[in-house]
Amino acid sequence: MLGVILDADSLGNDVDLSPITSLLDEWQVYPFTRPEDVADRIANADIVLSNKIRLEESNLGHADQLKFVSVIATGTNNIDFPAMAERGVVVSNARGYGTPSVVQHTLTMILMLSTNLHRYLSDVASGKWQKSDAFCLLHHPVQEVAGKKLGIVGYGELGKAVAAAVEALGMSVVVSERPGVEPRTGRLAFDDVLNTADYVSLHCPLTEDNEHMINKETLGLMKPGAHLINTARGGLVHSVDLVAALKEGVIAGAAIDVLDREPPPADDPLLEPLSNLIVTPHNAWGAIESRTRLIMQTRENIEGFLNGEPVRVVENS
Repeated sequence: MLGVILDADSLGNDVDLSPITSLLDEWQVYPFTRPEDVADRIANADIVLSNKIRLEESNLGHADQLKFVSVIATGTNNIDFPAMAERGVVVSNARGYGTPSVVQHTLTMILMLSTNLHRYLSDVASGKWQKSDAFCLLHHPVQEVAGKKLGIVGYGELGKAVAAAVEALGMSVVVSERPGVEPRTGRLAFDDVLNTADYVSLHCPLTEDNEHMINKETLGLMKPGAHLINTARGGLVHSVDLVAALKEGVIAGAAIDVLDREPPPADDPLLEPLSNLIVTPHNAWGAIESRTRLIMQTRENIEGFLNGEPVRVVENS
């Protein structure tokens, strides 16, 4: 059997792929695959692994041997499920592998925003501290997170883990219901969370219903001193509206790990250098331990398929 990995570089160059590649006699491992090359590369494959490369009707036409696809991620919006179903191809994904890494990154963003750490690091690098008459610099606001309120939008495994972590720092947590939905017990209406939270952290999937849920109108509901954190999906936030809100002081700051297009074009609005905006390159999930768990889950997916008992099967997106 032939296995093909379409975008191995998305896993980093410091992970061991042998738990996967030892399962089949032949593998073709590509660092990255352009859309126009997908059809040729999967034409003779029995098993295909893809992180973000799209597998759809337009490139599946000659993949007559394809039997199994394992997405090396949780999100499966790069998979054409009707086309897979028509061909009898089983699709699996990975789940929960990156929770500790994303929680760690979310906490880092909250703490950086609360202490203005990024600004102080820049001041040291530019020599401002060295030229100061005082022994310390305190010209950027610093506040404690203890006693502050975190609003969580998306209360699955990640949201719950973030809640537990910030409570250890003395923060209180309010959980948002989906926008426009009557709140369940223990949750608040989305607008009420925006109105009351000092920090709002997004941990929900991107759907047709919540695209650009953070926009000019909803940003206007947030407290002027509030901060937004997004380690979920770029499409949840209207980039132009967020930049405008940061410039106009509608909210105090934002920390963003995900953009609409990745890698982003040079003119992406969120790449404009703003002192109250932190942008990281979609690496919240990227701890080596997280990526190692991802490899092991992918191995389990392949083993399950080969043994006739597929696991983590995704029926539709």
